[in-house]
Parts: sequence; structure tokens; C-alpha cells
Amino acid sequence: MQIGHNKMGSFGSPSSSGLNRSILIAFLISWTLLVSLDAYDALDPNGNITIKWDIISWTPDGYVAVVTIFNFQQYRHIQSPGWSLGWTWAKKEVIWSMVGGQATEQGDCSRYKGNIPHCCKKDPTIVDLLPGTPYNQQIANCCKGGVISSWVQDPTNAASSFQLSVGAAGTTNKTVKLPKNLTLKTPGPGYTCGPAKIVRPTTFFTQDKRRTTQAMMTWNVMCTYSQFLARDSPSCCVSLSSFYNEVVVPCPTCACGCQHSAARPGSCVEEDSPYLASVVSGSGRKNYDPLVQCTSHMCPIRVHWHVKLNYKEYWRVKVTITNFNYNMNYTQWNLVVQHPNFDNLTEIFSFNYKSLNPYASINDTAMLWGVQFYNDELMQAGPDGNVQSDVLFQKDASTFTFDKGWAFPRRVYFNGDNCVMPPPDAYPWLSR
Repeated sequence: MQIGHNKMGSFGSPSSSGLNRSILIAFLISWTLLVSLDAYDALDPNGNITIKWDIISWTPDGYVAVVTIFNFQQYRHIQSPGWSLGWTWAKKEVIWSMVGGQATEQGDCSRYKGNIPHCCKKDPTIVDLLPGTPYNQQIANCCKGGVISSWVQDPTNAASSFQLSVGAAGTTNKTVKLPKNLTLKTPGPGYTCGPAKIVRPTTFFTQDKRRTTQAMMTWNVMCTYSQFLARDSPSCCVSLSSFYNEVVVPCPTCACGCQHSAARPGSCVEEDSPYLASVVSGSGRKNYDPLVQCTSHMCPIRVHWHVKLNYKEYWRVKVTITNFNYNMNYTQWNLVVQHPNFDNLTEIFSFNYKSLNPYASINDTAMLWGVQFYNDELMQAGPDGNVQSDVLFQKDASTFTFDKGWAFPRRVYFNGDNCVMPPPDAYPWLSR
């Protein structure tokens, strides 16, 4: 018996296949738009990481290039254990040698006799060298363990470089093939990199500034950050209190996860647990997943904003950042706060400050970070796991009020990630 196929009803029919393809395409477009929108940061609209390749000389079978990672993000930095950069070679290129960085794997170099390349992998992954590397293995802007400062905090350390000698590659501008599929991890996901684009060759000044030289060829890759890609849950939350209301508004319950989640068993530890020391030491030096103190919010970081005092012409706030993560010390931490009274800021007592002005004439966004050698490192969860400072604002009679939650921030970021705020109807209101 011959079985026929209904053109309209069979799942494998051309009509259904076309419908399935349309659904798949629509899903991919929606996913791309979602990631693209999330990658746009309204408080740092032009922020990105740009990776620049400069071919500085040709070799008999390839070229020597300097690769520089520039962090053009105002407040998002790369902290320890640092960046790792990967790509896929367009042909059968190898890395003969490197200065200022190294490939994590050598790969299969069995086809070479005598001189063995540094890396023969089709898809190498490069990491920075550590501080203390011998000088003959260093170049400028290398050897910081992959740590890159944000542009505002420390622009002199907002770049990282390494040099590599590439073989089995093109030896002219027309025969060089650009690497593909660049990936930047810090150390986990979060950055999406576009394709390499050839740009005007970089010019370099000699030490006496009297002569310039030019790269043989230059291409750039731009990478943007998405909190949506970086982690599956928020990493910080905000709590609120004031002198004029006894209510302390905690972080929203389960803001970063729930204690008894089936998806993340054993993801927290009680502060008074007798096994705390063994759990923390057993989590491993290379485990960068948060091991948090058990709380109602389950966030690694809590930012508390307390409206502290009211004067005739000024008002005072205390900002406290608490680390609930037993696995992480936050070096070069920073906080971005949006509040309309930052245009009348008088003094910040224990933090550094810079106005970000993301909206040009509207000065309502401040970046705060620690004072070097004093509180620039937020220690792991425990008695020393917090930093704090008072902030003094001058009142503007046309806008100032304690009513309807005006004294609390509109938006808070910690290390570039948006923190979960309490709902506005829960804010401490001025008692009548």
C-alpha cells in the first residue's frame, strides 16, 4: 500500500518546513535584538572595548603584530583573574613566539621539526602575563595579570598589550587574512565582539617626538558588554533607610536568587555556620562563581543608601557597600549612582568622585570609587567586607524634598552591573 503525503499537513512538508524556518528566523532576530538592546548602556552610551591589531613588520612567512585591548568604558573594568582573548585563524597560521602574553595551549605542532611554534591551535586563547615577568618578556602595557582599569578610574592603565610573531600567514597587505570569531572573556562571558575591520594604519612617535613611524596594516575589533549575557541573575541589590522613618527597606526578596532554589543547591552558606572556614577554603582558588552568605536577597553585593541628616542648607547621606561573597575580593570597585541632587554635590568624605554627565547638560549621575591604599579593595564577606562614605548635598529650593522618596537614588550600578532596586511604593516616606 502506497502512503501519500499531505502537502499541507505533514510536518516534513515544504509548507511546514518553511513555517519552521520562519519561526526559527523570528526567534533569532528577537534574540539578537534583545542582546543588542541590553548591550546599550544609557549611562555610558559610547562605552566599548576596542581590540587593535598593528602589523609592525613582515617576516619571511608572516608578520609581527602588537595587539592592544583598549577599555573605553567609563566605569566597567576587568578585574582579576583578568581577560582572555580568543579567535579562529582564517588559514593555517601559527604563533611562533609571543612577548607580553601567552597562549593557554600549544596544540598539535607535530608537523614542525627543529623550531617548534609557541602555539599551533586553529583557535588559540591568549592571556596576559603576571606581574614580575622578566623584562625581556615584556612590552608596554603588559603583564598585569589581565587586569584593565576603567577609563575614568585610571586611564593610564585602561589598556593591555601583547606582541606575537605569526607564521604560515600572508606577507603583504593583500595576502594577510584577518582572524575571525574573536571572543573576549573577563573571565566569563558578557562581551560580544564584531568582525575585524581594516582601518587607517596606526602611527607611532619615537621617544624624542621628532619622527613618526607607521604600522604596515591595522585592523580593529569592537566588543560591547551585556549583563544579560554575563550572568543569569543580577549581582547586586539596593536597600534604603532614613532618619525620618523607622522603616528599613531591605533588598527585594530573591533579588539575585532564592536560598532553596532547586537549580542552585548549596549556593549559600550561613554566616554562623561551624563549617564556614572549610566551605570557603574548599571552594577553590580558581572558582569565581559567587559563594554568598545566606540572605533573603542572595546577592553578592548590597548597596545601602541611608538619608542620615538634615541641615538648613544641606542634607547628608551615608552610602555603605557590603560584600556577601566569600569567593571574591573586589579590587578597584566602583559605584555609579543616579540622583538629581548630584548637580549640587558639596563633598564626598571617603570615596573618589567624578560626574559622568551621560545626558550632556543634565548632571545627575556620579561615579564613586575607593581611595587608593585606603578602601579601594572591598574585602570578601565578613567583618571587613564593607566600605562606606558620607555624601553631603546642598539643597536646591526649587527641587529639594524628602517627600515621595525623592531623596533616594533612581539607579545604582556596582562594577558596571545594574543593581535591583526596591519597588518605589516601598520607599521610606516622610511621615505627616
